[in-house]
Formats: sequence, C-alpha cells, structure tokens
Amino acid sequence: MFYTDKIRLEKTGYLLYTNKCIGGRKMKNVKEINVKIEGKEWKEALDKAFDKANAKAKIDGFRPGKAPKDVFLKKYGKESLYMDAADIVLEEAYHQVFEDNKDLEIVAQPEIGLKSIDENGVEFIFTLTLKPEVKLGKYKGLGVKKESVKVTKEEVEHEIEHLRSHYAENVVKEGAVATGDIAIIDFEGFKDGVAFEGGKGENYSLTIGSNTFIPGFEDQIIGMNKGEEKEINVTFPEDYHSEELKGAPVVFKVKVNEIKEIRIPELDKDFFEDLGMEGIDSKEALENQVKENLKAHREAEADNKYIDALLEAASKNVEVEIPDAMISDEQDRILRQYEENLKMQGITLEQFYQFTNSDEAALKDQMKDEAVKRVTFRLMLEEIAKQENIEITDEKANEEAEHLASHYQMPIEEFLKAFGGIDMIKYDLKMRGAIEILKGE
Repeated sequence: MFYTDKIRLEKTGYLLYTNKCIGGRKMKNVKEINVKIEGKEWKEALDKAFDKANAKAKIDGFRPGKAPKDVFLKKYGKESLYMDAADIVLEEAYHQVFEDNKDLEIVAQPEIGLKSIDENGVEFIFTLTLKPEVKLGKYKGLGVKKESVKVTKEEVEHEIEHLRSHYAENVVKEGAVATGDIAIIDFEGFKDGVAFEGGKGENYSLTIGSNTFIPGFEDQIIGMNKGEEKEINVTFPEDYHSEELKGAPVVFKVKVNEIKEIRIPELDKDFFEDLGMEGIDSKEALENQVKENLKAHREAEADNKYIDALLEAASKNVEVEIPDAMISDEQDRILRQYEENLKMQGITLEQFYQFTNSDEAALKDQMKDEAVKRVTFRLMLEEIAKQENIEITDEKANEEAEHLASHYQMPIEEFLKAFGGIDMIKYDLKMRGAIEILKGE
C-alpha cells in the first residue's frame, strides 16, 4: 500500500504523488514508468510558467506582468515556477506513456508521482495498474435454477383497479360524509378552552379513513352534512411530538364546507379512450394486456435474479488478486451513481453527509464490498469471453447501436457519444455473451 504526499496541478487536474512504499513491499499488477523532461522542452515550460506567474505578481515599481525576470526570481525564487512548469509538460507526458504502452491492459486511473524537480528538469513516475491474472473455476452447469413466473387472475384484477383509481374523479356529493369521502373542513383545536398553535385549518381536504388526523377525529366527521358544525373531542397520543399536547384531551370546532366522493370510472368506452392504449377497447383486451405486462415485468425481474445468482455462484470458483486501484475506481463510480440517485430526490451529497453525520470516506467504505463484487464479476466475465472466444463484429455492433438508438429515440451519433462509442457497444455485447455462457444457452 502506498501513502502519498499530493499536489493538484491547476491546468490538468491530475494529482501528483510523491510515492513511498510502506515496508518496501512491491505492489502486484503494477508497472512503474519514469518520464524525464529536460533540455529545451523544460526551459520553454519554465518560460511559460514565468509568464503566467509574472502576470499575477505584485512587485513594487512594476505593473503586473511587466517585472523583469531577474527581479521576479529575486523576490519569489526560481523554485516558485517548478510546479506550473510541471503542469505544462505533464499532459503530454501522460498521453505519451499511454501511446508507448498500448499493449498493456491498464485497468485503473494511473497515479503520477513526482520523483524529482529542479531547474534542469522534472521526472515523473507513472504507476500503471495492470489487469490481474484471473483463474476461472467451474462456470458451467452451476445448478442455478431460474425462478418460474406466473400471474394470477387476482393480480390482474388488482392492477386494473389500480389503473381505474388513476382516472378517479372527485365529484361533489349530496348527503352525509361517509368513509372514503373527502370532507372539506374548517377546524380549530382548543385545550382547556384556549386555542393551541398548529391546530387551525381552513378548507382542509380530509379523506375519511386515511387516518391522517388524531385517532377518533375522522370517525366523528362521518355522518355530518354540508354546512354542519360540530365539536369533536379527542385525545392526543402519548408519543405526540409536542410536549404540551402529549396525552392531552382537546376539543376541535369543525365545520363541513363541502363533501366530495371519489368516483372510479367504469370499464366502458370512455375509460378505454382515456387509457389511450392501442387495441384496448374491451375488458377482456385490457385483462390480456395487463397480464402480458405483469408477466414481462416479472420475467425481467426473475432473469436479473437468475443472472445475479449465476454470477455469485461462478465467482466463488474464481481466483484473482484485485489491485486496490481497481477497487478505488469502482467505489468512485458507485459514489457517482449514488449522487445521481440522490439528485433525483432533490438531495445533494453534502446534504446527505449532514443528515447522516457522515462523510465521503465513510460512504465509500460502505461501498467497498459492492465494489469488490462488481470488479470480480467484470474480470470473471472478461475471462470467460476470452476463454470462449467471444468476438463481436463491427456489423453486429453497428446493428445493436442502431437498435438502441431507435429504442431511446436518439440520433445514432448522439447515442454513441452518450454510450461511450462503438467499442463500448462491443464490450457490452461481449459481456452479455459471457452471461449466456453462464446460463448454458
């Protein structure tokens, strides 16, 4: 394991590390490459670093950017230019390392160490994490069974009732309030004859039977008519959040302004038209469609569980030593996914940390087991694809890209850009092919 001193370079955003190997232990699946920049290239980088620094420098008697180099160096020292100069040459060195090592399977973001830096040059150490050796055990005939799927008549009827409820209307009702009705009420609560804070509302829509008010309140609304006023006696629960009202008997003065009933539509022509589902014009057709949709959804769920079970079973037979850098990269990916999920709920990561009294390090630590599992599965599937000689042609990849772009209603170029290019399509198809091998299909 490495511990590090690190400096973030301004332009590239890379992290420079002064690497030290604890206990002299050498990491497996790691290759270190030294890159030294000197001579003309380094001198030009120092000149550019001077121009940048001098533009911001405050030196008595000179406007920013106008101080002679010797005056600047006398005040700030030549060492003040080194890191900016390193920043200038680093990106090219970074790309050159990858260009010169195309034959290596690099599986994690490289660490960039700063070995030395002075007026004569800079030397970087690029630590590349390479794909580890994967030894597959048994991955066929694992004895994992896919869960059978069935849809009952009751489940179909329940789903149709759920659909009908989506199109329900609230209509004004004549007569007394009944369970399930919506009572539009004014109310005010009193304890010992004195109105208490938070106990008043006007034109409040209360669904009778929803149990959103204090126990006993809604029951006493039942039977009231429009315009009727009534005093309702209830007692607050012992665990109520307000100390003043815990277990306290109170009186609510209530007036019913209006009564509405929830009218659920019949399975008729108007309802089928409102649904807007192609070919659905009868109860029988709707039942068949709902059954088909439920079955497809459950088939997908069952298939996902089946694949997870296959991956778990096969991974138990795999021997692989996963580099820490791969796990760390996967934790970062999971964290980003988690952040996106929080955003959809209107919560930022910073707010989450405040709510949970946590921080990024603690959250990533919780994600470590999942990260290890994901990396193991990925390495295993890649090795299966290799062993089974699964290759994806350009033609097949392009067909899949066209299909997916059409499905997501995106131009093909835009879809490929979002997906990561045709190589990612090929990789995805290869992984799916490996999963089919696990299934024995």
